[in-house]
Parts: sequence; C-alpha cells; structure tokens
Amino acid sequence: MGMTITEKLLARAAGRESVAPGDLIMARVDFCLGNDITAPVAIDEFEKAGFDSVFDPGRIALIPDHFTPNKDIKTATLVKQMREFAARHHIEHFYEVGRVGVEHALLPELGLVGPGDVVVGADSHTCTYGALGAFATGVGSTDLAGAMATGEVWFRVPESILYRFDGGPAPFVTGKDLILFLIGEIGVDGALYAAMEFTGSTIPHLSMDSRFSMANMAIEAGGKNGVFTPDDITREYVEGRFRRDPVYLASDPDAVYVREYQWDAARIPLMVSKPHLPSNAVPAEDLGDVNIDQVVIGSCTNGRIEDLRQAAAVLRGRKVHKNVRCIVLPATQAVWRQAMNEGLFDIFVEAEAVVSAPTCGPCLGGHMGILAAGERAVSTTNRNFVGRMGHAASEVYLAGPYVAAASAVAGYIATPQHVGLEEPLKDGAAGAGRTPPAGVERRAQ
Repeated sequence: MGMTITEKLLARAAGRESVAPGDLIMARVDFCLGNDITAPVAIDEFEKAGFDSVFDPGRIALIPDHFTPNKDIKTATLVKQMREFAARHHIEHFYEVGRVGVEHALLPELGLVGPGDVVVGADSHTCTYGALGAFATGVGSTDLAGAMATGEVWFRVPESILYRFDGGPAPFVTGKDLILFLIGEIGVDGALYAAMEFTGSTIPHLSMDSRFSMANMAIEAGGKNGVFTPDDITREYVEGRFRRDPVYLASDPDAVYVREYQWDAARIPLMVSKPHLPSNAVPAEDLGDVNIDQVVIGSCTNGRIEDLRQAAAVLRGRKVHKNVRCIVLPATQAVWRQAMNEGLFDIFVEAEAVVSAPTCGPCLGGHMGILAAGERAVSTTNRNFVGRMGHAASEVYLAGPYVAAASAVAGYIATPQHVGLEEPLKDGAAGAGRTPPAGVERRAQ
C-alpha cells in the first residue's frame, strides 16, 4: 500500500520504511521554534526539567514577533528571557527588532525550513511550512522544551484528506479565498487532527505566497498539518535559499485518503469570513452593507510582498475612507524594504494608510491596531474569534488583500470592482514594475 506525502515525511523522520495512520512514532526534528508568548514557557520547562544543553543551536529559532517592538514592561521581560537563553545556549537564530519578522514568513524567507523537513513550533500556525513540502505543525510549549533538548518529538500519524482544486482561479481570487471557501465548506473541525493535502490543476496557478496562506490556515479547519507536493514553483523558491539539501516527496498513486473533496476554482468568488469563526465564509459581494472602522493588511497569512502588491494595486490613486483606519504590516524586514523600493509605501501613504514595522501586532489583539467595543475590522489575518483583535464586542471579518484594500477605500466590505479596479495588474505589480531585489526573493549565498 502506498503512502501519502505526510506519511512519507513522518516515516523518514522516524527512521522507518513506512508508517500508517494511528501509528505512534518518535520523530527526529529538523527545526523547532518559539515566539515571545510561547518560548518563555518552554524555557521555564526546559530549565525545570534540568536540561543543560540544546540538541543543535543551529536548528532552533526564537522569534519575538507578537509584541514587537516591545509594547510594555511585561513583554520586554519575556524577550529579555529569550535573549538570555539564546546567548547561554549559543542559539544562532534569535532575531530581534531590526532583524525580526513575523516568524512564519521569516523562517522560509531565510531558508531555515524547507522540503522534506519535520518542523515543530510552539505556535499553531507553524503549519505554514507545509507549503514547501514539509511536515510542520504546532505543539505546546512543553513539547517545544523537549524538542529543544532532545531534537525529537512524538506524533500519532494523522489520517490524510485530499482537497483538489481544478481550473484557473477567477480574477483577484488568491489562495486566501480558496482556503476560506474550503473552511466554509468543511467547518472548523472538518479536518480534526488530519493531514490536509492540497492538489489539483489549480495549484500551478498559485504562487508560493498563496500556498503559504493556504497551509497557514490548515489549523483553522482543525488540521494537524497542511501540505503541498513540491513542484517547479517550489523548487524555484527553494533553490539558492534553503540552507540544507531539500528532499522532494510526493504521495504515491495508491495512497489512501480518509476523505476526498473536489472543487472548480473558477466558481469560487472572493471570500470573507464573518464573525466569529473562519468557517462563516460567504462571498464578499454579499456583504456590501457592512460598514467598517479598520483594515489590517499583514500577518503570517498575508504580509508577504505579493500581498502588499495586491493591496497597493487597489489603493493606488485612491484614498482610504475618512472613517477607516488602514494599517499595513510588512511581514519581514526584507519585505518592508522591497515594498519601499517598489514604491508601494508611496502608494500606501498617499492613500492615507499607515505602514508599521514587522509585527504580529493586532492579529492577536496585541498592539498596533486594537479594536474598541462596537468596532468592525476587515483583516487579512487568520482568526476572527470573539475578542481576537480587541474588545469582546468588536468584530473581525477575514479576507484577502484585494478585498481588504477595497474595503478600506469604500468604507464597507467591498471588492476591487466596487472601487473601479476591473482586473488584476500583470504579475501582481503595483509600483513602478521594478525587478524584485534579491534580498526577499532568495537568500544571499
């Protein structure tokens, strides 16, 4: 019997010829990470357990991104604890203000995670790296402590579910719309502890940035991981960037899936998830009567350069509505610089949006855009639970950059067509059409 890509990844990490759903395995970890919320707890557990060294100082990342720059004394203290732990154990990948980025955009950009890897992180959106053909999943801080010390973690091998998208996407539709549609179809527990494998003829139409968005939100359907089979687009992204030798795996033709779904991508519209669940997904055009107070464009889901180009394509020559605050958060320093060099910042500032330093910030109600009671936001982030971005009486509507930017202009939930943009700009360009600098496209050698 054949294996799925997830089963192959886990078998390789466990040193076994094969695994099957339900097997309990001890897997070797290729990389592990923690942030300024979860790493301090892991550090406490690491020291409480009596560990005196890490398994490999080059395969651990500590990324203080959630409250960057530190918003108060408590967050400054947490980052200080991370900094001192990193220095004590010679951890190579500790990145702070001026070098830090949103972790799930930063690590692929730096080539620290890649095809064939098993990656664990004390953050639920660690599943993002499945876009590269890795097994990547979130774990608790105690599991992270053990992984930092031993380089191993145990798993129950998940069942796999196949999600097939066929055909070319409709204009303006991106990976964010596909994943919101998918979650709307199956629910927030529709893939509970399952491997979500994305396939079909639509996939070659999706950039790496779109794939990162889809894998990122696998957890919002309850998935253990989300994964794509590496292809030429993956190889182009990885080669010259990834710091280890990539291992490209694919599911066998006779692999077994517990369920399979199939959709025509051309029939999927621009989507929005209404409060208070990502599964409350409806076509954006159905919500034109929903006035808003704030728009957030950024996060580990949609803060990459393509996302900023899409937002800029809508905002160019237009103004943010006078009743709306529009906050743009480039996900990393390299994305920030590239957006500046392409002239996107000029577009944002002329539109009267504000550009932030890289941070998770408002996504979790941390800082840089907290909502008051009764306020509504359209956000390119990944969760819209009660109180997620501020007061429990506020509301968050999830969308992709095109809808978010159009809504900022209109003052209500809108599509690009509503504000006069009839078709996407070629190659996603929104600025002067400059060739992207090497810093963000691939790692310098």
